[in-house]
Amino acid sequence: MGQKKNPRRVAENAALAKGRLIRTSPQKLNLVAQLIRGKKVEKALADLTFSRKRAAREVKKVLMSAVANAENNHDLDIDSLVVDQAYVGRNIVMKRWSPRGRGRVGRILKPFSEITIVVKEVEEAA
Repeated sequence: MGQKKNPRRVAENAALAKGRLIRTSPQKLNLVAQLIRGKKVEKALADLTFSRKRAAREVKKVLMSAVANAENNHDLDIDSLVVDQAYVGRNIVMKRWSPRGRGRVGRILKPFSEITIVVKEVEEAA
């Protein structure tokens, strides 16, 4: 009698994780996301661990969440996971004001962004 099961948003051999309200601009976050696209998860985690960019910590959390989703929810082998997609989107923008000379005001925009990471299980080629 309950609700019907929602269809999967990704393929059977993939898992997804999202990070929302990340306090950095989408442009800066996308620079970090480019580092891991197409890489094996083990290599991507190592790259994020030793990256000097502040956004790398947030991307690493989301990547680890995607790996945990793959292992626990979809029974995928974590040793054969590859970062299939990593894309960034805009979120809210906080607007703040700073007083300037002659009664004017300076606008300060504090953007937030979100990241989606899809990991996919691939078969090892012999």
